[in-house]
This record gives sequence, structure tokens and C-alpha cells, in this order.
Amino acid sequence: MNSQSKKMELLGSTSIPKALLAMGIPTMIGMLVNAFYNLVDAYFVGGLGESQMGAISVVYPLGQVATGLGLLFGNGAASYISRLLGRGDKENANKVASTALYSSVSVGAVIIIISMVFLHPILKLLGATDSILPFAVTYAGIYIVSCIFNVFNVTMNNIVTSEGAAKTTMCALLTGAVLNIALDPLFIHVFDLGVAGAAIATAISQVVSTCVYLTYIFRKKSVFHFRIKDCTYTKATPSGDTSMTFVSTKETMSEIFKIGIPTLVFQILTSVSISLINNAAGDYGDSAIAGMGVVTRLISMGSLSVFGFIKGFQPIAGYSYGAKKFDRLREAIKTSILWSTVFCVIFGVILALFPTAIVSQFTKGDAEMIRIGAASLRANGISIMLFGFYTVYSSLFLALGKGREGFILGACRQGICFIPVILLLPMVWGLKGIMYAQPIADVLSAVITVFMAIPLHKKLNEMQKQTIAISTKVND
Repeated sequence: MNSQSKKMELLGSTSIPKALLAMGIPTMIGMLVNAFYNLVDAYFVGGLGESQMGAISVVYPLGQVATGLGLLFGNGAASYISRLLGRGDKENANKVASTALYSSVSVGAVIIIISMVFLHPILKLLGATDSILPFAVTYAGIYIVSCIFNVFNVTMNNIVTSEGAAKTTMCALLTGAVLNIALDPLFIHVFDLGVAGAAIATAISQVVSTCVYLTYIFRKKSVFHFRIKDCTYTKATPSGDTSMTFVSTKETMSEIFKIGIPTLVFQILTSVSISLINNAAGDYGDSAIAGMGVVTRLISMGSLSVFGFIKGFQPIAGYSYGAKKFDRLREAIKTSILWSTVFCVIFGVILALFPTAIVSQFTKGDAEMIRIGAASLRANGISIMLFGFYTVYSSLFLALGKGREGFILGACRQGICFIPVILLLPMVWGLKGIMYAQPIADVLSAVITVFMAIPLHKKLNEMQKQTIAISTKVND
């Protein structure tokens, strides 16, 4: 059996626990290490001072936007690809993959150019104070340019995972992350480049991850070919000849955007939420911004790990749905909820029990930063225990092609529930309102998830009964 057949078998017939382990664990490890190197950035930059730590916290949302662009095309395409592969339509799946990759890089380049032109006002909008701004400009000037590689990597991450090659995704993420961890102290301290060194180390790691994906493509390991001509359609001329027009088909882009736009909005809301935290914390000084920045990165480490695992769940869910294997889909949902919740509980307990010891690793001894960060981390550690349950369903709706429901649920945690809380709570509760805004939003999001999951399962049960009825008539 060749590697491509093994990938399809993994998505469609391998036992759910084995398939989730094969698909989810590699992407989980890759994203966990990816999140860890963000913490390494914070650790080494934190040793430079609170203003420098505040600078990378302020720039962080811009990186989330770049990731969002990759997810717009990558995750949007991945959902459609998995369903197409489940139906056995490899030709159209190949077209979707090519369209997503070339579109993401093109749009990403435009956004990066605009960001560089308006860098100063953007950083101010993101919460940079006068003392933080010079360091933020230095860091962002290098980091934002390198985000074009991040856009490519995130898009490929989703596409490669959708075809069942989770180990390649893990390899790309691990290679870049390990390299970044090694280069951070070298560029920041040995070469004495400060925050610029942190940005250079990140840029190099992104380039190396890109090289891993390019090697995968050029060695023809992928199910897909990624040719520009696959982004086009053939149109007959009056003479009977054909001419290629560089326009993606309406159906392809519609399916990509149906799932990709909710994912992009979720990512933008993540950036907005971080910006709102930075702006609110700015009233309490650089120590507050730095403390909340550390909490954001620590929570991201756990949430990205869960996202990584769910990335493995999504193609299995989409493939099973496309192939009308509802029992397999239901088992995948239950197992994913159980496993992701167990992880979140363990991770949350560690954060809740040892917040002071953890936060103190990211400063030279700023007592105020430690106090603020520890209090917020403790509350977030408790609420993140609900994150696995919420994430399974927010990802499931998108995997099934239900863009509207996926949009609503995906927007809850960082938008619908969070934004009103972060805008109103600090007015009545001061700094504590900032520290506890995300935990309150987490609880509200979990409650909404319950009410959205119930009708989904009823609908799946109805579809299964219809499929059985049709199959019975055909056999008779």
C-alpha cells in the first residue's frame, strides 16, 4: 500500500483512537513546541526589561493576524478538502489546495506591506506606550516582514493535515521551534541585539519551516500538486479553442471562505482581545502590560496544544461526514472531548497551583508584574479546563461545513462573550476586571456550546436515519 492510500485509510477506516493518536498527537506536539518557543521569546526578552517584554506583547496580535490569514485559506480549504476526499473527489480537492496556497501568499504579501507603511499608528492602537514604542518598532520591523513565511506555513499546515500527513506538520513546526529556541539566546545576548535578535531568530525559524513544506511538495509526497494552473478554469472560445483565465472558480472560493472567514474572524478577535487587554492594562503601567502578556502566552501554550490535537480531529470528522459514516463521526467527537478535557484539566491545575513560581520566570524581579500575572494566571488556569469541550464543537461545525454555526461559536470566547466583559468589568472592578475578563468569557462560551451542541446531534441522528433508509431501499 502506497503512502497516499495509507493516508486515506487513516481518515476513513482506522479505529478512532488510533486515528486520533496518529493525526492529533503529531500536530499537538508541533503546536505545543511552537507555543513553547513563544514562551522562550518572552523568557529571554523579559530579562531585558519590562518595556521590552511589553513590546513583544504589543506586537503579538500582529502575528495572530498573519496566522489568521493562513487559517482563512488553509483551514477553509482543509474542511472542504476532507469532505471532498471522503466523497472520493480527489481532482477537485487538488484544485482547492492549490487555490488556497497561492491565494494566501498573495493576500498575505499585500497585508504585510500595508502594515509596514502604517506601523507606528498600528502599534499605538495595539497599546504601545511611549516607553514601549521604540522597542515595539524595532521588533515589529523585522517580525512583520517574516510573517509572509508564517502565512505560507499555516496554510500548508492545514492542507497537509487535511490529507492525513500530520507527521509532516509536526516535523515543520518542531524544526522551526527548536531552531528558534537555540537562536534566541544567541541573537539576544551573545550578539547583543536585544528585541531585534528575538525577531531575527523567529524569522529564521519561519524560513526553515517553510523549507520543510517545500521539500514535502517538491519530493511529491503530497496527495496534491500545487500548480498555478489548478487555480484556473478552462473557458471555450468561439473558435473552439480553450484559453486559461487566472480566476478561481466561484464554488471553490465560496467553500473556502464559508469556513475560512469564521476562522479568520476568530483569529482577528484574538488579536483584538489581546489589544483590549493591553490598552486596559496600560492604565496601570508597563508592569501590568508585561504581566498580562506573560499570562496570554502561557494560556496560548495550552490552547494551541488543544488546537493542534483538534487539527487532527477535524479531517477525520470532515471525511466521516462526507462519507456518511455517522457512527465513526460520533465516536470521534466523544473521544476528542474526553482526551482534550483531560489535558486541559491537568494543564489548568498546574497553572492554578503554581502561578507565582511560573510568572516569576519571566522577569528580573518586578513584584508588581508577578502579583498581577499570578492572580490572572490562577483564574485562567481554572477556566481553561472548559476549553477542550468548547474547542471540539467550535472546530466540528467548521469541519462539517457549517460556517454560520462555526462562526457564532468560534466568535464567542474572544469576541461575543469577551469584548463586553473587558470593556465593562474594569470600570467597576478596576485591575481585577482585566485579570478575570477571559475566565468569565470562558465560562459563558462553554454554556453557549452546550445549547449549540444539542441540536447538532439531533440533526446528525436524522441524517443517519435517512442514510440507513435510502440504503435499505437500494438493497431491496
